[in-house]
Amino acid sequence: MPSFFKRSLLPKLRGFPLSTDAIEVLSGADAYRRCLLEKIAQATRRIYIVALYLQQDEAGQEIYDALHAAKAARPELDIVVIVDWLRAQRGLIGAGKQPGNSAWYQAMTQSHASEVPVYGVPVQTRELFGVLHLKGFVIDDSVLYSGASLNNVYLHKFDKYRYDRYHLIHSKPLADSMQHLVEHGLIASKAVHRLDLPNPPTTRSLRNDIGDLRSRLKHAAYDTTAGQLPNGHLSVSPLLGVGKNNPLSRVILELIASAQHQLTICTPYFNLPLPVTREINRALARGVKIDIIVGDKTANDFYIPPSEPFKVIAALPYLYEISLRRFAKRHQPMIDSGQLNLHLWHDGDNTYHLKGMWVDERYTLLTGNNLNPRAFRLDLENALLIDDPKREWQVPRRVELAEIFQHTTRIDRYQALQTLLDYPEAVGKFLRRVSRVRIERLLYRIL
Repeated sequence: MPSFFKRSLLPKLRGFPLSTDAIEVLSGADAYRRCLLEKIAQATRRIYIVALYLQQDEAGQEIYDALHAAKAARPELDIVVIVDWLRAQRGLIGAGKQPGNSAWYQAMTQSHASEVPVYGVPVQTRELFGVLHLKGFVIDDSVLYSGASLNNVYLHKFDKYRYDRYHLIHSKPLADSMQHLVEHGLIASKAVHRLDLPNPPTTRSLRNDIGDLRSRLKHAAYDTTAGQLPNGHLSVSPLLGVGKNNPLSRVILELIASAQHQLTICTPYFNLPLPVTREINRALARGVKIDIIVGDKTANDFYIPPSEPFKVIAALPYLYEISLRRFAKRHQPMIDSGQLNLHLWHDGDNTYHLKGMWVDERYTLLTGNNLNPRAFRLDLENALLIDDPKREWQVPRRVELAEIFQHTTRIDRYQALQTLLDYPEAVGKFLRRVSRVRIERLLYRIL
């Protein structure tokens, strides 16, 4: 494959070999929740849960109870939960002052004889400038990977769900590699402390340790020495990235640049970094057919109906729609020809959280990376890249894509997307004020 980069990473990625039946695609959030609970109950050696947050609600309680039950039944089990340090110590956005999930973790530890440690990882001293956005649960010799966090809507506990991607990969070397990073790259840091014990240190007291951790993470990577260089067989490569020009971001750009026929991209927040937009434009110039699937603004997890009181966070879905409309307007000729296809996902009151890419019939990227400036510069991100050079894993791949497209509508004309004049009065007023004071560009860089 020709490389468009001077220091290409793709040919150097070591991957763990897979058989075609080693990758299972789960069909939805409910199946994902049931699979997670089943795997926890069956675990015999290790359970490493890594997520942005484990929420204090019915689904979160169900998962937490299952972890304690597994530990009580098999005390030798190595169980670790990793969440974002700052996110765990605040309440929900817009819900007023709350103690955060950390108070719940402490109550759970005090009320159980079994021990399930919950570690908080501070990627930055302020949540606005970076969070732990790693994904993936290691359970024995399998990895359950999704962009979803752990709460009612992500796990479809009741009537609503937040749609994501869900994969179960059976690979001991992959599971070992992901556990090793958590154990030696995160927990071993002086900046990382347990949140389920009383009186955790203040973020302010950890400033120097947090800076040291972030510096180390910029040079960290998953251990793939047990893997192989691309050799014509099905494989999976774990990727890690934080900060500007990190390896994960570079691989994402290389994947887009490698596309020769077909490229499909999913992102819940249409706010593409400039390098991604450039590579998409180059791919279109090469004649690549591109599908981009985003959530309708009403399927955005920040959307608040106009009938409810306005909060600043409610403007985000409209900002993303403005970006999408601008992109569509610039590329209308390619939309007309069918080379570029923009799809809006919408399914009732449910929300959309899909991320990832499908490149030609070879590469499939599983990730929590939102393909936005924040993911490329601020948050600690990871991904699993499935390389299928012989096209052995095409049927499950096509089935997953078909399910994603099921609730989408193609945008035929950029005029089909609303403008500022169509938005609720409070939203329009806020966005006009933002535009006047010229902080719109800053918002796009951190949201």
